[in-house]
Amino acid sequence: MLYLSTRGHADRKRFCDILLAGLAPDGGLYLPESYPQVDDARLTQLREVYARQGYAALAYEILSLYIDDIPAADLKALCAKTYTRDIFGTDAIVPVRKLGEDGLLIEALSNGPTLAFKDMAMQLLGNLFEYELARRGEELNILGATSGDTGSAAEYAMRGKHGVRVFMTSPEGRMSPFQQAQMFSLQDENIHNIAIEGVFDDCQDIVKAVSNDHAFKARYKIGTVNSINWARLLAQVVYYFAGYLQATKSNAEKVSFTVPSGNFGNICAGHVARQMGLPISRLVVATNENDVLDEFFRTGVYKVRGAAHTYETSSPSMDISKASNFERFVFDLVGRDAARLAQLFGEGIGKQGQFDLSADPAFKDAAGKYGFVSGKSTHADRVATIKDSYERFGDMIDTHTADGVKVARENLAPGVPMIVLETALPIKFAATIEEALGREPDRPAKFDGIEALPKRVVVMAADVQKVKDFIAQHCR
Repeated sequence: MLYLSTRGHADRKRFCDILLAGLAPDGGLYLPESYPQVDDARLTQLREVYARQGYAALAYEILSLYIDDIPAADLKALCAKTYTRDIFGTDAIVPVRKLGEDGLLIEALSNGPTLAFKDMAMQLLGNLFEYELARRGEELNILGATSGDTGSAAEYAMRGKHGVRVFMTSPEGRMSPFQQAQMFSLQDENIHNIAIEGVFDDCQDIVKAVSNDHAFKARYKIGTVNSINWARLLAQVVYYFAGYLQATKSNAEKVSFTVPSGNFGNICAGHVARQMGLPISRLVVATNENDVLDEFFRTGVYKVRGAAHTYETSSPSMDISKASNFERFVFDLVGRDAARLAQLFGEGIGKQGQFDLSADPAFKDAAGKYGFVSGKSTHADRVATIKDSYERFGDMIDTHTADGVKVARENLAPGVPMIVLETALPIKFAATIEEALGREPDRPAKFDGIEALPKRVVVMAADVQKVKDFIAQHCR
């Protein structure tokens, strides 16, 4: 299996090379040359594997379709090490539950160490990094950006890992107190938190700028854990298969997925699963007030917004106006035309901050060929949804999952189960839960008093050079 850049760079890479690389040399994102196909017979086999052997075995079967430069026994062992009851709290790993009787289901992705869906991929990524670095006798400095959950998931996955340092940027004051405490209370020497004076998009721009400085990247061995890293997105493909297999009894059935979306990585994994042949009817993009993606899927216009128009909301992990992984989908949407893609995302986004595909025949494919539709949720919507879900069904959901449930209900189709991907547990956004329900959410005992722990974080201007200097200083 070889991987190409969405921007058209000539070199083709194997999995372990892009695992450690992040962005392609031309600034593009890596994708496989083609998506492996899962036909009816193969899906039946996966159904049997999942039923008899569980999530880790399913993960191995999916990942092995894309990874041929790690010995099968080693890859199987890495999956078995990652997806355990001890780490995820349940043998099912991603149990699916009903929310009412109208075909709406929730897939629980937040049972990991940091109570967010990012653990599903990040725990595997930590083990993959440690394995491959040991095999090469190398070290890696991970530079990341987080709007809330990626940072803590990465840091908990990488803390104490041999040969790995983490430099995680986040927007100062924009995460919930619980999210900040999860990250900033870590005292591990290989973990460095940088609070950027700006919004998440500023953090993301810094990560891309450093990654595009090839000399600096090579000298300091910079890698990424953001969802621009293909390995992380690939790990997320697995839980689409797991959700489908739990919600259906035969391969003739279809399901839809609704995904709370900010950076487009989570739902892009669903796009990959659908391209592989998983019987997905619709992929529903749920946004909050930062509705750039909803605007695109409704109108064909993609318009990036600046910091002043990127709103601080009660679902902060989605407070994003420049979705990194969206490029991967648009690459497929325009027929994998790398030159056109580079024009749209290189020159177009760089100069005008937008592009318009509304008159392009390919735009119709977003809903038709690729199954994408979208919707938007506001603070009032999520408060009402949290209240409704708890009062009617006794099911307490977090703010982002509430955005998903609200939009999912608008897109239900008779006879087609709708699976909402749960993105975090309610405790991570306690203030809004208390506003909605008049009570605080339950807190796992291991997180009691976390907000009062000493913090280890550096506040820094949104300046690429300052971040580079910080990395260089701590890599001596």
